[in-house]
Amino acid sequence: MAPGIDPRAHIGTVRLAVRDLDAMRDFYERSIGLRELDGSGAQLARLGPDGGPALVELESSADAPARPPGTTGLFHLAILVPTRGDLAAALQRVRDSGWHFTGASDHLVSEALYLNDPEGSGIEIYRDRPREEWDWVGDQVRMATIPLDVQAVMSALDGAEPGAPMPAPTRIGHVHLNVAELAGTEAFYGPEGLGLDVTVRDYPGALFMSAGGYHHHVGANTWAGDGAPPPPSGALGLRWFEIVSPGADQHESADPSGNRVRIVGESRID
Repeated sequence: MAPGIDPRAHIGTVRLAVRDLDAMRDFYERSIGLRELDGSGAQLARLGPDGGPALVELESSADAPARPPGTTGLFHLAILVPTRGDLAAALQRVRDSGWHFTGASDHLVSEALYLNDPEGSGIEIYRDRPREEWDWVGDQVRMATIPLDVQAVMSALDGAEPGAPMPAPTRIGHVHLNVAELAGTEAFYGPEGLGLDVTVRDYPGALFMSAGGYHHHVGANTWAGDGAPPPPSGALGLRWFEIVSPGADQHESADPSGNRVRIVGESRID
């Protein structure tokens, strides 16, 4: 493992550039269940669960160009909820807000819901199955994409209040990126770069990497096209995301596809 990456490393805050800050803030509060936190202002909204840290920051960029199709950038940010009941509440919350999902999948290690925010950034809301249920073959974890049993998920709602905010243990579980190619991406994030371990190699057009035996903290795919170019400078969508690695020196860099990552040394998530 490369110096500076701790096995406790995890994803911190994700910052997005947005055009309509008020509308986007409303969406992340009403449909996603996050709450505005201290440090927000006229140009920046910091959002997280009740009693928790900032998971998503929305930076006002009214003149930002759109991110064109077929470019690198954020595929989705993934919000990890603590329980299946919390996932059911999230599903009901989105439905009650009048928003819509783009998909729902069982990945064997997790159960996931997919949607896009009003400006097109992808969001996954998911819950992990217990780690003892994950199927490892050597250093590779078995993952798949099969239909989610939505009825079974909703059976776990069990009187929860769908309108309630997301609970404090909610965090960003992973980020998934569109990249130009996988070899350079692995060189940047993997054992010889930032120090993440490759956990899935055999998923078509994708690569998954993590610290500490998690199924993945960073996913990367070439589904926008091999050799996809970066979006225009300052485009809507991903500004940067954090990898929190206790004890690391703080710095920021860009992966070979132009996705910016900040290494943060001090954990703000217990």
